[in-house]
Amino acid sequence: MTEHPILVTGGTGKSGARVVSQLVRKGVAVRVGSRSAEPRFDWTDRGSWDTALDGVKAVYLVPFEGDLLTRPFVRRAKELGVERIVLLSGRGVDVPGYAGENSVAGRILGDGDGDGDGDGDGDGEDAVRDSDLQWTIVRPAWFAQNFSEGFFLDAVLAGELRLPGGDGAASFVDAEDIAAVAALTEDGHAGQVYELSGPRAVTLAEAVAEISEATGRTIRYVPLPHEEFVAELTAQGWPAADAEDFADDVGPIRRGMDSHLSDGVQRATGRPARDFSEFVKSAVASGAWQG
Repeated sequence: MTEHPILVTGGTGKSGARVVSQLVRKGVAVRVGSRSAEPRFDWTDRGSWDTALDGVKAVYLVPFEGDLLTRPFVRRAKELGVERIVLLSGRGVDVPGYAGENSVAGRILGDGDGDGDGDGDGDGEDAVRDSDLQWTIVRPAWFAQNFSEGFFLDAVLAGELRLPGGDGAASFVDAEDIAAVAALTEDGHAGQVYELSGPRAVTLAEAVAEISEATGRTIRYVPLPHEEFVAELTAQGWPAADAEDFADDVGPIRRGMDSHLSDGVQRATGRPARDFSEFVKSAVASGAWQG
């Protein structure tokens, strides 16, 4: 595997950058898939796919958040000699009712229509399963890093996290654990679906309380009804469809569908998943909330 570079799409993102780092530490040749890399990789420019895939035998595939491009990309990768795909999917893609009826994530990651029936018509998991390549699917819960470098960072810095999550809990998973699973290069992971979570579930209120205690900041969580949350986002200039989609993404937390624990980190790596408190300590040490 080390004789050929591993292409990491989304190679500068939350999970991709960590996959790159962990592979480099193992001495594995890596090709960062991004528009600023050399060779350049741009999901929207299919002419860049071939150069990025040249000589590649394995790919960490972070689906494009836009057009449905996973299936054509996997098809082209196979034509160019790729043998293994590790797909970043998401929790709940196989659970009817988890995602909203018009969920973008459901279309990109799952079976295309979000009904969880596994009927093979989707762009994400279906595309790699149908490819006849060696595949591994990684289904993480909510990233803990959403609080430090993602969706929730600005709200945390502002001192108020307003979400339609009710009093539900989520078993947030550390992106370092996601990368540790995705960066495994030894045999034995083909055909595996790894559901990843942290070792305990925390409510949104508990999460910001831990961050408050560790940083000395005053941060509070304000649960909002779905409609009020959407209205606030649209008043801030969000397109209505994007606001609805964000609210739908948070909905499973409110409905109690994200609190269960998954054993994928332990199964794949042989060690326990990192606790949310460990993530908080690491984020504080890195200066994530000094802004």
